[in-house]
Amino acid sequence: MKTVSVGTRQSALAQTQTRWVMDRLREFQPDWEWRMEKILTKGDRILDVTLSKIGGKGLFIKEIERALLEGRIDLAVHSMKDLPAEMPEGLVVAAVTPREDPRDCLISRTGAGLDELPAGSVVGTSSLRRQAQILARRPDLEVKPVRGNVDTRLRKLEEGRFDAVVLARAGLSRLGLEDQITEVLSFDKMLPAVGQGALAVQCRGEDASVLRLIRKINDPHAEKAVRAERAFLHAFEGGCHLPVAAYAQVEGEKVCLDGLVASPDGRRVLRDREEGNDAEAVGRRLAEKLLRLGAEEILSAVRAEVER
Repeated sequence: MKTVSVGTRQSALAQTQTRWVMDRLREFQPDWEWRMEKILTKGDRILDVTLSKIGGKGLFIKEIERALLEGRIDLAVHSMKDLPAEMPEGLVVAAVTPREDPRDCLISRTGAGLDELPAGSVVGTSSLRRQAQILARRPDLEVKPVRGNVDTRLRKLEEGRFDAVVLARAGLSRLGLEDQITEVLSFDKMLPAVGQGALAVQCRGEDASVLRLIRKINDPHAEKAVRAERAFLHAFEGGCHLPVAAYAQVEGEKVCLDGLVASPDGRRVLRDREEGNDAEAVGRRLAEKLLRLGAEEILSAVRAEVER
């Protein structure tokens, strides 16, 4: 019997997502023994600093990818939004899972939505992408960083440290916490992170038997949408924690991609749309549009601030 080790972060959400993938793979290969390997990542160890200030790129996956490259695990399950635009040589994303609702949602203590929160309300998020879009719409709110897993963030909200927090709806759904949601934020209010709502199943490119198996759970529509979004992100040479957002919809052969780059204070927001049949080309063309409008100036200022 072949034993397959599946790497994942230690959070409850990561384990829930990994069990779902393991269950799908077990349906195709019931005679293999499946074992979950929980790995502590830098992003999970350092909780008192915002993500953008401790490196951004790959904070939740580097240790897991190292385990893959060293052969300590056979495959890994990541939230696609945590996966940087570039991967180490030798690793591949063998499958993109069917996508959950990619929208963000607001959870408030009083039941007020984003537009109804009183001026001066404190909203918790460690994402510059979310911060920028919140302040662009509601410059009278105060955005403060909040780290930790979903339960930790909800507890901090209940304790009164924040008036509201913003989280991904997909994670709440997978944890069975949708009843906590005050408002699902429309794409007009907030574009999601690249790949949000999808899972990436990663393995070594040379591991043919595992690669073939994983491909069986790939969702072609989700994969095409994510390829467009990741090409958009890659054009900015950016990590997952820059104030960059994108969401692609696949309609037949056509990909429709909305993308955004914004200053963290929300004062400058560049947003546009591109469509076409070639997913990567659509992503690159949209990025070029925003670069011509001044996206590099915004992102250079963000990088300089992080380095300081």
